[in-house]
Amino acid sequence: MPSAPESAIDDAPLSGTVVDVDVAQEMETSFLEYAYSVIYSRALPDARDGLKPVQRRILYMMSDMGLRPDRGHVKSARVVGEVMGKLHPHGDGAIYDAMVRMAQSFSLRLPLIDGHGNFGSLDDGPAAARYTEARLAPSALTLTSSLDEDVVDFEPNYDGQLQQPTVLPAAYPNLLVNGASGIAVGMATNMAPHNLVEVVAAARHLLEDPEASLEDLMKHVPGPDLPSGGIIVGLDGVKDAYRTGRGSFKTRAKVDIEQLGPRKTGLVVTELPYGVGPEKVIEKIKDAVTGKKLVGISNVIDLSDRKHGMRLVIELKNGFNPNAVLAQLYKLTPMEDSFGINNVCLVEGQPQTLGLVDLLRVYVDHRLSVVRRRTSFRLGRKKDRLHLVEGLLLALVDIDEVIEIIRSSDQAAEAKRRLVQVFDLSEVQAEYILELRLRQLTKFSRIELERERDELTAAIAELEAILASDARLREVVSEELQALAEEHGTPRRTVLKKKADDAPLKGTSMPIAEGSAKKAPLSLKIADDPCLAVLTATGLIGRTLTRDPLPEGASRSKHDVLASVVPTTARAEIAVVTSRGRMLRLPVLDMPAFTEGSRGAPTFASGGKAADYAALEKGESVVALVPLDSVLAIGTRRGVVKRLNPEYPLNSDEWEAIALKGDDTVVAALPAPNESDVAFLTRRGQMLRFPASAVRPQGRTAAGMAGVKLAEGDEVITFGRIDPGVPSVVVTLSQPDDALPGLAQPTVKISDAEEFPVKGRATAGVRAHRFLKGEDGLQLGRIGAAPALASSKAGVHRVLPGDFGRRDGSGIPVQSAVDVLGGTLALPAAPPAETPAEASSD
Repeated sequence: MPSAPESAIDDAPLSGTVVDVDVAQEMETSFLEYAYSVIYSRALPDARDGLKPVQRRILYMMSDMGLRPDRGHVKSARVVGEVMGKLHPHGDGAIYDAMVRMAQSFSLRLPLIDGHGNFGSLDDGPAAARYTEARLAPSALTLTSSLDEDVVDFEPNYDGQLQQPTVLPAAYPNLLVNGASGIAVGMATNMAPHNLVEVVAAARHLLEDPEASLEDLMKHVPGPDLPSGGIIVGLDGVKDAYRTGRGSFKTRAKVDIEQLGPRKTGLVVTELPYGVGPEKVIEKIKDAVTGKKLVGISNVIDLSDRKHGMRLVIELKNGFNPNAVLAQLYKLTPMEDSFGINNVCLVEGQPQTLGLVDLLRVYVDHRLSVVRRRTSFRLGRKKDRLHLVEGLLLALVDIDEVIEIIRSSDQAAEAKRRLVQVFDLSEVQAEYILELRLRQLTKFSRIELERERDELTAAIAELEAILASDARLREVVSEELQALAEEHGTPRRTVLKKKADDAPLKGTSMPIAEGSAKKAPLSLKIADDPCLAVLTATGLIGRTLTRDPLPEGASRSKHDVLASVVPTTARAEIAVVTSRGRMLRLPVLDMPAFTEGSRGAPTFASGGKAADYAALEKGESVVALVPLDSVLAIGTRRGVVKRLNPEYPLNSDEWEAIALKGDDTVVAALPAPNESDVAFLTRRGQMLRFPASAVRPQGRTAAGMAGVKLAEGDEVITFGRIDPGVPSVVVTLSQPDDALPGLAQPTVKISDAEEFPVKGRATAGVRAHRFLKGEDGLQLGRIGAAPALASSKAGVHRVLPGDFGRRDGSGIPVQSAVDVLGGTLALPAAPPAETPAEASSD
């Protein structure tokens, strides 16, 4: 349609006339106006203060209302009403949404509003404005400070009745610290939050060196610091964003592998990617498990609260590799998310995409302008005040004449004119003198005025020096930034990693090698690798990652005096033997894995309490760990011995291993092939050694047979095995029975097991220890492979004598109390296990 001439449109009456316009041109013009309005007035932040117009108006209005951090909270609806009525002619919903975001600690790295009430969570929205209350946060005061000192330009509000700032003074780089997001017409912005201390350090470096490079600034700002913490993996995208303004990086949840119970392992999520809530993660996990895309997970529990923060517990099924399950979680759920950086912001009213250097440079220039204008304003005020003080001091020199001039004048105007003529004052000074109160004419007031004059003169000199020197101005800005960072700065929350698997997860027993996720996927199920099941003499239980003995020269750590060591595999089962003669089935995978200490040696203190892995009765204790495929020898306190055939029920997790009589208890249980000898050691110092083949293997319900003949009042303290060709020792420890605990000096003797002759079963044996005066019996003993180790109840190592003593000799005093005796992983290989068929042939 042809357009009408402009003159015809201009001359057309207001109504009753149809004006022809070009639709394409009208749409283009209207769309451009709308797009500009959205870009400039709604969606994009200003590069100087990092705020969108609605955010700036909220903070300015709250400051104008006096809602400081030291004042009480007011209803959010009141703030929204003031902002909407005076500065922001849009819906209250948009204003309240912007206000809520500025109060959320999980949205902003440094929240600007102190909210009281339900301001929402990552999964739920906030309460209505009539239910919540708000006031300015301390950090917001630094954004609005000095607004009354002509530091920024003001503009009329939407109806021209009020004034509002075009930008806030912004005492810190808010755009970089808190980030921003918004969708305009044809463009969008998405900026990551950063750490205040790091950003301030970079800004100060740029103030000192305006030509600083990106590499120089990245030494201070290595990467984003997200409010939710988490882990950023891969920094190449971050560097691209710092260089060009566009880039992306991946964020991962922070996860620890924890032992949730005696037989339950779990992944504990303590931090999630930015903007991801626990409910969203739980929903995705359930969908993946239902769709059979994700296996190995038995339950997901959200234990998050305000007191303890994020804690999402993902329970794993037994037999699944936690690292492999975690890799699947990263792949299939929002526990790994991508953040795209698009640094679009307004610079002098125009949208631009800026890198790190340009963002900081724009802010630094703004802050220099603010401080320069503030200094000029303060200089003018102080000069005006100094002018008045000097005039008053002139008048006070002859105050009587001043009073006479005022009294003799008919009008105030005449008095002011005469004061100007007589004392050579300005009209401003004369007016000020006329307004003085009589009490200000005292001698003390003169002293105060002279002190004030000197202070004003010094302050004016300092302000003039700042304005006269660009270096001094930059120094002032830098000092203010440093003071603000010290007051409001917090430690970094987000961990930065160049690669996804730079380090193993805390607490994991199966570390992932660097880059292994790219080379080969991890098996979801734990491999049936050889390992050792271990029971320490102090009652801890666990499994090693290999069957290797302790490395040569490995330093000792707590609790590595061992009571039982069972060669097995990760997915096998072993048994626990209790003091009441019961056997309890125990999957090796249910046992905690020992972490590695110095030189690759297992740290046995990282194990779990044996009692937590066995359903014990009152007064019952764990005696030993044993394999399920070997003939076992069991020795009791009353001297009974039993060799047990490995014929255990397949569908039961516990059964009786020996039928005990009276108050008898089991003191030891261990594999005993025909080739070995077994031995008893009694409290009276007698030891009996006889062939294991002398004891016929029996079934589970049998009560065993006589092992050692005990004298009246005597009892067995230990039971052990001596293998042919394996160096073995007998350790005996005695101390006075009436000594106070921890004060007696025990005597210890280590003897070569070969000195003890083989006797017949059910005999009294031979003497193994000669008691000194005051010693009535043995407190501890051990029979087994060398070397022997000792420790306290707390697992601290004790030194034993290095030389062998005579079989029937006395012990050697040791300095520290010994509470437990045991062996080590550095054991020679045991003879082949005896099969049931071999046992029955005897």
